[in-house]
Amino acid sequence: MTMDFSRLARIFVVLALTAFVAACASNSTTDPNAAGLGGAGTPGSVAEFQSASVGDRVFFDTDSSEINAQGQAVLERQASWLKRYTRYSFTLEGHADERGTREYNFALGARRAEAVKNYLVARGISASRIRTISYGKERPVATCDDISCWSQNRRVQTVLSGG
Repeated sequence: MTMDFSRLARIFVVLALTAFVAACASNSTTDPNAAGLGGAGTPGSVAEFQSASVGDRVFFDTDSSEINAQGQAVLERQASWLKRYTRYSFTLEGHADERGTREYNFALGARRAEAVKNYLVARGISASRIRTISYGKERPVATCDDISCWSQNRRVQTVLSGG
């Protein structure tokens, strides 16, 4: 069975167009890595920052805005990552546990966020990239009347924007 040249040419064109369309679809701007939103293994992604390899949360002792050794370790990793990926600006969200008045906890959250900001600025991160806000006890990640919940809520969370 012989195939004429024009039919063979049409098949080739269809195959070439199919390959072209597939290649364009795989390079689409909906690729999460293109926006820095890739998985934890994607360098420079939000997921990488939030992962255990960097960490987006610093925890505090009761009624304290002093950064402990564990918090310093997290902030050292954050500073290193933020120096590498300067396209991100970020917000430091200060939080407190449910104990204490609303006003007191807003002030405590603000002191915690400011302490983290000062630490990062001292490590070479530009203050112009940093915004701070306090949520006090208004946004708990855990709710129960126990130390296991309170300790999770005494935190500063670093939230990336831009990128």
